[in-house]
Amino acid sequence: MRILLTEDDPQLGRATQIGLEQSGYAVDWVQSAESAHTAARLHHYACILLDLGLPQQDGMQALALLRQGGYDGAVLIVTARDQVVDRIAGLDGGADDFIIKPFDLDELSARIRSACRRAHGRVRTTLVHGDIVVDAAARRVHQAGQAVPLTAKEFSILLMLIEHCGQVISRERLEESVYSWGEEIESNAVQVHIHHLRKKLGKALIRTVHAVGYSIDKAAVPGGA
Repeated sequence: MRILLTEDDPQLGRATQIGLEQSGYAVDWVQSAESAHTAARLHHYACILLDLGLPQQDGMQALALLRQGGYDGAVLIVTARDQVVDRIAGLDGGADDFIIKPFDLDELSARIRSACRRAHGRVRTTLVHGDIVVDAAARRVHQAGQAVPLTAKEFSILLMLIEHCGQVISRERLEESVYSWGEEIESNAVQVHIHHLRKKLGKALIRTVHAVGYSIDKAAVPGGA
């Protein structure tokens, strides 16, 4: 899952980025609203963490412009402002959640997962695909009751494909969802991850749509989560 972090405090921004990356997220970090708008136009983000106290443009203004610009993913306001009026304004302005600094990284991660579930119309942390159970909170996968070890990027690709069952996701979008700025990406990186997922979970799980992308067929899901 790729996240955009907006935070103008260098120390807090870097610490948050490192902490979320250790939890398996791909994190792009910007320090101004202008940079956030540019990044949101150029990339697909599952979630934007938005500081209210940004230079030049207030976070509430940035939130309004993000929504007006068509960003429909999750937005979490992350701020030192702790007044009820600020929380009400943020939620009414289009934010999905509100977390006060200083925050616990585990709680922040849980709030990100919750907001992203709502954005996908889900209420549970687990997704079921046949005999495969994906626990998004614990970042664990079981098949027929047995744990299947996946790398962080394999897990993120699997989660995205299952969340979009029945849709064909392009290689470029999968790549963009699991790699942040500055990461070295081999030209066949996604194909390698898909190959490993098939080895671990079965060749028939992920279908290749020639010259388009990859898909997990919706018909293979008995119920969903």
